[in-house]
Amino acid sequence: MNINRNIIFKNFSWLKDKNRFFITSSDYDGLICASFLSHYLGWKLVGYYNMENIWISKKGLEHKKELIWVDLNIVPQLGKSIGGQIANIDNNLPSGLKSSCNLNIINNVTYKNFKNKFPFSTLIFLLWLYNIDIKSKLVSKLFILHSDSSWVKIQRYNKNVNHWIELLEDYNWNNLFSNIDTIDYEKSIDQILYPYLINIGASTGFSKLKSKHLNIKTRECRLNPDWDEDIILNLFELFAQFLNWDCPEIPIISSRINGKKNIIKLDLVLKEGLNNFILKNKVFSYAITSPFNLKYTIFNKLK
Repeated sequence: MNINRNIIFKNFSWLKDKNRFFITSSDYDGLICASFLSHYLGWKLVGYYNMENIWISKKGLEHKKELIWVDLNIVPQLGKSIGGQIANIDNNLPSGLKSSCNLNIINNVTYKNFKNKFPFSTLIFLLWLYNIDIKSKLVSKLFILHSDSSWVKIQRYNKNVNHWIELLEDYNWNNLFSNIDTIDYEKSIDQILYPYLINIGASTGFSKLKSKHLNIKTRECRLNPDWDEDIILNLFELFAQFLNWDCPEIPIISSRINGKKNIIKLDLVLKEGLNNFILKNKVFSYAITSPFNLKYTIFNKLK
């Protein structure tokens, strides 16, 4: 059974809207989504969320009931979101997540079939959803496939990748994914992409993933908007230069809302029931990060 983009637009009609206000994850993956949405839909970036703290502008607070949360899932019913985290554990999805456009939810991926999760980034989901074809320039692909280390997943998880390519039909996957499983592509990552990111401070650590041929560790970029605004702006300018996307306007942050991030064993949540656990702990957002663990965030004073 294939996933049909027309049905997604029917179920989540707000995805067709122009000029929506949105909050994105405060990392490379969220920022490149912000650049995409600003360019193609005219959406306005009003803040960031790192699964612990929310940074939001005055405009974001004024439109708090209309916000879209990008590369994220949040529990409150007013919150619409688009992301790729696994959120379903007992086929009793919290009502707030029914407005979340999440391919793992759509395809019934739970902790039980964790290996079948969507292997790409939220950006690649957006490219498919709006049928945006990326030209075959190598440097463009480097920036696109760096999101959520998608290029390494293409190399390492071939069976699951092909499964999702079949599910998400009617897209030029061959153009985007060609020649990724090669030494030459890995050299381009190491000699072209990473120097750009390191030069602007957009490499803050390494993930656990390593490339197939040269054993290159993939780099991550997690940002704190309190002091990393220059890195955010420099990333937007790189995307504009190499992807020809307009730079989003940087939000002027007026408030930071501090939360608390926790981790709990999934079997404990299963015993209590997911909905009961969420209500009891006033969970704002959560994600199943492995077949055994659930990470969640609470805001004691969040209205």
